Amino acid sequence: MWHFYNMETIRISIVEDLAEVRNGLRFLVNQTKGFECVSDYGNAEDALIHLPQDAPDIVIMDIGLPHQTGIECIRKLKPRYSTMQFMIFTVYEDSDQVFDALAAGASGYLLKEASPDKIISSLRELYEGGAPMSLSIARKIVSSFHSTSAPEVLSAREIEILELLAKGFLYKEIAGKLFISLGTVRQHIHHIYEKLHVQNRTEAINKVFKPRR
Repeated sequence: MWHFYNMETIRISIVEDLAEVRNGLRFLVNQTKGFECVSDYGNAEDALIHLPQDAPDIVIMDIGLPHQTGIECIRKLKPRYSTMQFMIFTVYEDSDQVFDALAAGASGYLLKEASPDKIISSLRELYEGGAPMSLSIARKIVSSFHSTSAPEVLSAREIEILELLAKGFLYKEIAGKLFISLGTVRQHIHHIYEKLHVQNRTEAINKVFKPRR
């Protein structure tokens, strides 16, 4: 029964220590059709206790929390609750913070300067299996990675598509750039994930590209 409900409404929890930001996110989520904020917390300690019972689809997670960081919180929750998705929402954009967050289990990374429309579209993209990021973050990741010897299992076209994914392009934008249909893009991405034995864009990028620290 819960599963049916979940199909209709994307359940969101928020972990953010600044009350005005937390309240603003809660209002945005609750006034958007198809979304519901089921809980919000001002620190990682409360979130660690209650999020498993809240059963959100996505957790919007700040990094700079008062005691334990958001990254530490994700690192503790993700292995135990693999279906719970985490969207970093922060002012931090240095490479180490980005890489640490993704390594901990975050699947999306937005800066707090993101517009309300960008926040909602990113939450929807994450729910549908994407790995949304602010454009500046995507560019930073690309500039911080250098290609390893790409797995021989990937075709030239698949590597090209993966590079565009790494730069933050949406599926429809990739289709337009490569003059192929959206369905073809989805098919290529499905094959990439199968060949690399990964589940999302972040895992695929980490497998094909190597971070420079």
